[in-house]
Amino acid sequence: MRWLDEEPGGTPPVPGQVDPAVLGALLSRHGWRRRGGAAGHYTRWTPPGATGSGTSLLVPESRAYPDSDDLLGEALTALARSAAPSAREVLVSLAVPSDEVRWWREVPEGPAGTASWNEQEHLRRAAHRMLLAGALAVRGSAGHHGARHRSQALASLEGVLVEPATGAGLTAFVPAASARPAVVRLYAALNAVRDAVDYQRTTGGMEAFDAAVRAGVSRELTESLVALVRGSEGVRVALAWAPAAGVPEGCAARPEPVDFSPGDLPALRAAGARYLGGEPSVPVRITGAVVRLRRPAPRGPGVVRLRVLAGAEVDHVRMELDEEAYRIAGHAHLVGLPIRVVGRLESRGGFRRLFDAREVTPVQVDDAERDRLMKSLQENLDFFEEACGAEPGPADA
Repeated sequence: MRWLDEEPGGTPPVPGQVDPAVLGALLSRHGWRRRGGAAGHYTRWTPPGATGSGTSLLVPESRAYPDSDDLLGEALTALARSAAPSAREVLVSLAVPSDEVRWWREVPEGPAGTASWNEQEHLRRAAHRMLLAGALAVRGSAGHHGARHRSQALASLEGVLVEPATGAGLTAFVPAASARPAVVRLYAALNAVRDAVDYQRTTGGMEAFDAAVRAGVSRELTESLVALVRGSEGVRVALAWAPAAGVPEGCAARPEPVDFSPGDLPALRAAGARYLGGEPSVPVRITGAVVRLRRPAPRGPGVVRLRVLAGAEVDHVRMELDEEAYRIAGHAHLVGLPIRVVGRLESRGGFRRLFDAREVTPVQVDDAERDRLMKSLQENLDFFEEACGAEPGPADA
């Protein structure tokens, strides 16, 4: 997720690539007001809060209007020059058709009704965690994802742009072409977690949270909601689909905002704990490159960290090995070979730790991969010393 540029200017989209209906829908969504025009030919739009004077846009009803490209070009240039945040948001959605996710957080206002920088950073971090929860849910339903699929989910959100709103608000523009599945899953999950919280507050039962996992609810989502709601008077999350991409199958054309309040925090926290404790361990056979070895003495067991090459949906794992297995891992590391190991990935470690590790064996690789692993070794000579027991230190946890 990246912040939009603070400057309102920029190069507007090419008029010939803009659908007038899409532009009109975006202007309406972002608070611009229709103020007449020539029926059947074009409409006049003014910015939010305008009284009729100053900036206005003439937008053709369709491309059938003879001067449609000229009008669109003038409208796009006016938007690019406008200082209104809504103008920049419209241009972003035109340039890259984006689904929009908006967060509002009711907090005590600062000077002149503005939110503090710290508040915006807090909101941005929590919003990122929520989008990440949606991206993780695309890759499979789980009460706790931990480190599984995390790098792929983060990569799918690289094109997301965020824009702070007046007060404690934030908007994320999520490219529909690359990341719409994450927003669709988030749409279902937010409604499911709202229903589950209501059920828990009414009956005291937590069963609805178990069923909600199928809709994409997870510990990651409940934690993001806890972060949003904590310290606030309430939170609202709203979604809007990219007009150019249409409405996803099975989703409402205009989704209702979903609200959460401080009274929901006990249920959300209990659900997160339930998901953490309920996700089963995963038996795996991992192939990985040794990237760290550490033990508290020159002999005996030690801790090894692997960069996973195959066998698990995580980037790195840590494991404790007995003296013989540690020696095998150390030798494999020194000659640039990965190892294969059997064990259990457990939820309590975020699926980052391998328990009951055994059957450690070196794995032969082709020359290109071996050269790359050896280069990594040369760039990290301190690990060489640790592997030989030259500089004993605390276990790498």
